[in-house]
Amino acid sequence: MATSRRLSRRGFLKRGAAASVGLAAPYFIPSGVLAAPGRPGANDRVIIGFIGTGGRARQLMDHVPAEGRIVAICDCYRQRYIDALKEKKKDWKTYQYYKEMFEKENLDAVVVATTDHARVLPCIHACQAGLDVYAEKPLTLTIREGRVLVDAVRKYERVFQVGSQQRTMEMNRFACEVVRSGGIGKLKQITGICYTGPRDYAGLPAQPVPDGDDWDVWQAQTEARPFNHALQFGWMGWRAYSGGEMTNWGAHGVDQIQWALGKCESGPVELWPITPGPHGQVGMRYDNGVEVHYTLREGPFGGAIFTGTDATMHIDRNLFKTDPPEFVQNPPDPAVAEAWEGPGWISKPHIQNWIDCIKTRQKPNADVEIGHRSISVCHLANIVRQIGRPLRWDPVKEIFPDDAEANAYVDRPRRKGWELPKIA
Repeated sequence: MATSRRLSRRGFLKRGAAASVGLAAPYFIPSGVLAAPGRPGANDRVIIGFIGTGGRARQLMDHVPAEGRIVAICDCYRQRYIDALKEKKKDWKTYQYYKEMFEKENLDAVVVATTDHARVLPCIHACQAGLDVYAEKPLTLTIREGRVLVDAVRKYERVFQVGSQQRTMEMNRFACEVVRSGGIGKLKQITGICYTGPRDYAGLPAQPVPDGDDWDVWQAQTEARPFNHALQFGWMGWRAYSGGEMTNWGAHGVDQIQWALGKCESGPVELWPITPGPHGQVGMRYDNGVEVHYTLREGPFGGAIFTGTDATMHIDRNLFKTDPPEFVQNPPDPAVAEAWEGPGWISKPHIQNWIDCIKTRQKPNADVEIGHRSISVCHLANIVRQIGRPLRWDPVKEIFPDDAEANAYVDRPRRKGWELPKIA
């Protein structure tokens, strides 16, 4: 249904442009319809809607390149999109419910920048509506919903980019390839940040729901609880809504480990707690024998330390260094890092990659399977912390073999009305 509307709009523009060739001079063609150097024509631009208008969403709005055009934004809390319009000084259409936006707007794609617990369902619904998707990280709240999302993307043949922008940074691409290709010798060990986990919800006093805030929609799949400002705007600290820093910054750092190991579509096979507790240190082993120890309290939050037989490489966001310092003889020109410097965790080249792939129908740099696998490792770290004993993991079947207790953490109950659709 969305596809037919999209073709209709594009067909109209093409017919209009063709007909204009024989028109008399006084006929006016809007400047946005015709392309010019540095300014794509309307027929070449990807029409985008935003789901979520909070802080990260507003950063992403500024990073949409010229080939993309935002026409509508959506948030279940009206004041948020009102504030976004004022801040951006735009006349975008506004919606409180994304399904209404899908129905009324002639979109090609959406950016989903909601809270973690409310991200997967609109992504799936967007795929079903024939829209391509850019979804912020962490991609999922559970391992199981990630697999359902991947299945949906594949079934509906969508271009799906996860907001792991380090996948497009040249410094990170180069450094991970050096490690993956054996450039620092045989890997002996990887050491990552011990990202903190979430805490269990212990109850907060009820407060009046702000005007225009659909609290039921905001809660989405989670258990219904009374509104509290600290809950809605401090959700990352609660297990019901997020995996804490383990899935926030961990989504970047763990992703670099997966990439450098060549395990982008796999994961570890063993994991164990090194120290106890919800923020404890965790160890993991991959099927090639390489161990990852999440033990650092300081260091490369956007990467890890890779120790090889010939050298050690520190990989972080948009940079790397080696010990010995001059080990890499032909590194990328430092100028390639400049595109990523500036306010707001720059993502413009990463969004550009997504838009380019929308046009070519190729997989983007941070395809949905990659994002699902990387965040699954973060979920595994939190699961082993909760259970407090060594676990075996089957990355093919995505289960803990013969371990009913651990498998109970792969998914979690969803509130009635917020179930995941069946993807045949």
